[in-house]
Amino acid sequence: MPEIAIIGGGAGGMMAALTAAENPENRVRLFERQARVGRKLLSTGNGRCNLTNLNCSPAHYHSETPEFVGSALEAFPVSETLQWFRERGLVTVTEDSGRVYPLSNSANSVLDVLRLSIEQSENITVSTAAPVLEIKRTGTGFTVKTEQESFHADKVIVACGGMAGSKLGGVKDGYTLLQSLGHSRTSLHPALVQLTTETEYPKRLKGVRADARLTLSSSRKTLMRTEGEVQFTEKGVSGPAVFDLSRAASVSDEKLQLTLDFLREYNIKDVFSMLVNRRDRLPGLPAEELLTGVLHNRLGRTILHYVNLDTKKTMAQITDMELKDIARACKGFTLPVKGTEGFDSAQVTAGGVKCSEFDPNTMESKLVPGLYACGEVLDVDGDCGGFNLQWAWASGHLAGRLL
Repeated sequence: MPEIAIIGGGAGGMMAALTAAENPENRVRLFERQARVGRKLLSTGNGRCNLTNLNCSPAHYHSETPEFVGSALEAFPVSETLQWFRERGLVTVTEDSGRVYPLSNSANSVLDVLRLSIEQSENITVSTAAPVLEIKRTGTGFTVKTEQESFHADKVIVACGGMAGSKLGGVKDGYTLLQSLGHSRTSLHPALVQLTTETEYPKRLKGVRADARLTLSSSRKTLMRTEGEVQFTEKGVSGPAVFDLSRAASVSDEKLQLTLDFLREYNIKDVFSMLVNRRDRLPGLPAEELLTGVLHNRLGRTILHYVNLDTKKTMAQITDMELKDIARACKGFTLPVKGTEGFDSAQVTAGGVKCSEFDPNTMESKLVPGLYACGEVLDVDGDCGGFNLQWAWASGHLAGRLL
């Protein structure tokens, strides 16, 4: 019977194991360095587990070879992924954005479905607290070494994940193991992570959430635009919209700035007119109340500080020029970007083992026959919104077929 070793018990590794086990002739051994499988999965989607997205397409992925993702996504599309989970008892809900979550709103539901499926399989053995130290090519396959034992495998699937989320198990193991077998990797950067900025205004706004249009730019060009929820932190900004920009910020070596438009549904003339009307209708109120009811109170007052408005004035004393400055600040609140938080805080790794060294139709190494890789260890990272888990399911499923 073919012996299959799978290195890494995350989303991609568990999918690869269950797919390989569909062939009753395969004996599958799943190695996981943590005390239990799927620990990192529990933190996804703020603990809700955004397991996929109905809008999944190659356009949502980044790589030195972006075309690589197409075959896996076609071989196991979102519709089949959801059907696969439904057959194993998972009930899901889909948001208007296309994001799919378990109906329970708990990542535990996704992990439990995977764990129970593995436990029910007669030809999967799980070894936890068993980091793989070495994979050696032998004449008849591979020798997989842990601290406790050596294991012969006819085929090996490396699904160790990436550097992101090191507190939850993110490691370099997969890169090291694949490099020892002749593979190479790109540079690594944290992605889907908080931006760090000049802190004067974020510190004032710590914990405040706001809807905004975001523009990340250098002195020469606009790198990226997005929109959605922003949350201010001690060191900068976070939230789904920020995560979308974070990859571009992480890989850039230019001096960057982030511009936030807090009134994206209004043009600058409309905002100015709104402020003029408010001043003229409420002339006796303190100037610090100008943006009350328009923006979060702390955000409104921070914007007034940002334009150096004397808040000891009354509304009637605010000049038209000052109102124009305030309108521009509401539409263009700019923060100099220092960088991003590190791999500990990141949800995914940008970069990885070079996809050009693998067959996109099978996930098998072009350098070492019988060696496969899937998931985040490869140079593939997706946008925020379930795309990275869909890559884990799709690439794990394709690798597990052992074509």
